[in-house]
Amino acid sequence: MNTLHEGPLLNSNGTLMETGRATALVKHYDRNRVKGRLLRLKEWDYYLIYNDCFGLALTIADNAYMGLMSASFLDFKKSFECTASPMFWFPFGRTNLPSSSSAGNSCKAQKGVFFSFCVEDGQRHLEVHLDRFGPDKSSFDCDLLLNEEPQDSMVIATPFAEKNTAFYYNQKIIGMRAQGSVRCLGQSYLFEPTNSFGLLDWGRGVWTYESTWYWAAGMGMLDGHLTGFSIGYGFGDDRAASENMIFFDGKAHPFDRVQFQIPQKDGCDDFLAPWTVCSTDDRFTMDFVPAFDRSACTDLKLLLSDQHQVFGYFTGYMRLNDGTILKLNNFLGFAEKVHNKW
Repeated sequence: MNTLHEGPLLNSNGTLMETGRATALVKHYDRNRVKGRLLRLKEWDYYLIYNDCFGLALTIADNAYMGLMSASFLDFKKSFECTASPMFWFPFGRTNLPSSSSAGNSCKAQKGVFFSFCVEDGQRHLEVHLDRFGPDKSSFDCDLLLNEEPQDSMVIATPFAEKNTAFYYNQKIIGMRAQGSVRCLGQSYLFEPTNSFGLLDWGRGVWTYESTWYWAAGMGMLDGHLTGFSIGYGFGDDRAASENMIFFDGKAHPFDRVQFQIPQKDGCDDFLAPWTVCSTDDRFTMDFVPAFDRSACTDLKLLLSDQHQVFGYFTGYMRLNDGTILKLNNFLGFAEKVHNKW
């Protein structure tokens, strides 16, 4: 796998300066260097915060001809989720999402909705309000702080074989400490930093028309050590940049390719049946038992977004760079498959 070096992400012609992976956001993203069809430029900040009992998924996305703000409440004890995703049309970059994950404010508001993800002084402040959320149409409010960012993160810069000006630049930060509160569905919930963790999926890129990706992640405490992983494929041509990493006490342990084995039923993916996920180098072998599927499908024929983010529990082992084996048993996380025509 190639290692990324400090410098601009894109050449003046809009192609990647280099492809590969790193453990920090070493390449500098400048949307003014993006060439080709700006309809294909996708930018998003996605946060997932959870403990053993409940969680939140929060997104601001600017996908050129459409944008969205999305908030999900996740109840792991009741295997339940509730989502609201107000959309806005034809932003074409006017959402002004920051060019780096390490500073700035991702902010969007419209009638009855306010989202703000502010990065300042080494912490991330997430504030969200929706006037109407859930079956009872009550309000949603959260105010969260994420800090103690780990030393390493997963960073990839990948091209697409179909188009030389298409690319994906992505950072996933796994295992920040989370604290704060959320009020929704008529109840209040408190996140404590001793048992609540957050991840960031920060993505900027020009995508081809049709794509399918697979991603799984988990985070939590294992024998007193903060432990997590991020694995996946389908994010462009990953021959130069596998995104598979184990995180142990803030340090990244990269490894080779993985394969998601999703059971089939009547010729279709059976997302709520047990999966298996294994790497080609015997560094990651897991059984995954789903609890519930956070799914959404928008099919406008020419445009399609079919998303299945399945939350559940991983059991198996991961092998660190020095050969140490970490055994996981009912370790909370998710595995997803997303098919887009966009």
